[in-house]
Amino acid sequence: MTTNTNTMTRTEVEVGKETSEFALGSGMVMAALVGLWGAICLVSALVSVGPLNAVTGYFTALLG
Repeated sequence: MTTNTNTMTRTEVEVGKETSEFALGSGMVMAALVGLWGAICLVSALVSVGPLNAVTGYFTALLG
């Protein structure tokens, strides 16, 4: 004779913790992308106009 046995598994999820982890992860990825984009733009400016002109343009932009 064969007997069937049913088992149930219950998983509890903390929604607030999961949401905050997702938001923190998304924010870190976006910050990394913005930083990478800024570094690429800086390298592009240094290549196109040269380091001395880039520094001169930076100070001109700050001082007006």
